[in-house]
Amino acid sequence: MAETSRIRIAGDKADFVKALVANDGAQGPFQTFADVIAFAAALGIKYQKRIPFEEISKRDPSPIRLEVFATSGYDVLIKLLAIIETENIQLLSPNNDEEEKQRNQIFEEYANGGLEILETQIRGSVDYTERILLFLQREHQTIDGEDGEFDLSRFLS
Repeated sequence: MAETSRIRIAGDKADFVKALVANDGAQGPFQTFADVIAFAAALGIKYQKRIPFEEISKRDPSPIRLEVFATSGYDVLIKLLAIIETENIQLLSPNNDEEEKQRNQIFEEYANGGLEILETQIRGSVDYTERILLFLQREHQTIDGEDGEFDLSRFLS
């Protein structure tokens, strides 16, 4: 159970994840490793980028306890991604270690894909926070229309 009750981070993304967290005087855009991983998983599912691990980070950041995600409300995201991916509501069972392991793996792999997307988007940037905000703003404009203007036509019948 100890292995499944933690969310793992890919070894090749460990330094990047650390750079995104504000600690020891560093100005990262996220407060915790769990925040980074949850954001990355949401990004991964948006772009349908799910990447299995080649190796797991054994150093800092080490695997993160599920309780940390639950405290922040991210446990809902983990479960939602599992249901979306498998269309199997049985994965929500809290008493089955295999289902918990599958839920976590889906979440980890989407987070890994999202981290890859994020890494590409902010490559060469000095201020990660500013670059992430620009990326999110560009995404928002794409959703609302290329010019970013409010479109009233969607309310007309």
